[in-house]
Amino acid sequence: MLAKLTTRKLVVTISNVQAQLITRFKDVTADGAILEVVIWKVPKPVPPTDHGYKYSAVFVVDGTRIVGFDNERGKGDHCHLDGIEVPYAFTGVDQLIEDFIAAVAARRAP
Repeated sequence: MLAKLTTRKLVVTISNVQAQLITRFKDVTADGAILEVVIWKVPKPVPPTDHGYKYSAVFVVDGTRIVGFDNERGKGDHCHLDGIEVPYAFTGVDQLIEDFIAAVAARRAP
């Protein structure tokens, strides 16, 4: 799955500093659910985090976010699971993607 999420590298500006796109992936499933992952390598951590990534991973069904992982400025690393926001211990990009896939799979299971 990680190979499917890998895209060509781009450099853009976020908040007047250069950031490097690690991956951008979006898929609409046959049942209309949306899976989207965007991860940037940033030159300075997004406060209050201490790592150099800005990320967002979301699973949306019928317009409702079921799963979300992000590190919004001021809030730090956290995830949204079934409408509840909880802290998330970011340890790296690979683990973030694995955690996101596992959270989505757990909610898609019959």
